[in-house]
Amino acid sequence: MTRALITAGASGIGRAMAQSYADAGFEVWVTDIDTAALGALPDAWHCHVVSANDEPAVAALFVQIDAAGGLDVLCANAGIAGPTAAIEDVDLTDWRACVSVNLEGAFLATKYAAPMMKSAGKGAIIYTSSTAGIYGYPNRAPYSAAKWAIIGLMKTTAMELGPFGIRVNAICPGAVEGDRMEGVLAREAAAKNMTRDQVYDGYAVGTSMRSFVEATDIANMAVFLGTNVSRMVSGQVISVDGHTENPDPKV
Repeated sequence: MTRALITAGASGIGRAMAQSYADAGFEVWVTDIDTAALGALPDAWHCHVVSANDEPAVAALFVQIDAAGGLDVLCANAGIAGPTAAIEDVDLTDWRACVSVNLEGAFLATKYAAPMMKSAGKGAIIYTSSTAGIYGYPNRAPYSAAKWAIIGLMKTTAMELGPFGIRVNAICPGAVEGDRMEGVLAREAAAKNMTRDQVYDGYAVGTSMRSFVEATDIANMAVFLGTNVSRMVSGQVISVDGHTENPDPKV
């Protein structure tokens, strides 16, 4: 059976990815730090409490995956929003926490997935970046910097791993409906002295489709990139965002 690992897979985009891979017939492995959310996942899934930037825990997880038969797809999805603040008001501790989870988490998952995929002569790695990693984003410097760096990591690993039959791509979600985005909206509204609805409408107006995307939209792209129908797609930055025209709310 083909196996997919989704980091931060207990809720939001990760949960949608895990369900979509399960529906496609994959054996699903999920990591998260939310034990309650993990406990609510289907019994057939392999669920583990692992922080994405905890190298010993990540290494131990991959020992288990290797013993189970290896890994076909890695969705390096773990991330946090980080602070919403002008650059001069960003605390270094908050900066480091955001970059560590978003970037170091992706690096560690790749570090331990690559050897088993090389041995198998195949595999797919899918990073969750962001449109903030394409355009930049006001008042989101740590998050944007980490998501830009993920694209650099993706481009490099695609070149390194391609000769071994491993494809590497990055998905860049736009504004995604859900609890995490609600937190972003609330913080931006407070920072800009706006209402939540004003910020929401600004995001929507900034897309050609005039709409937020759903987590399932991201998951559908992840499954496409993880299966052989995309066998010659690698090194690509793929936005699933309704076509973002301007990442700064137009209000």
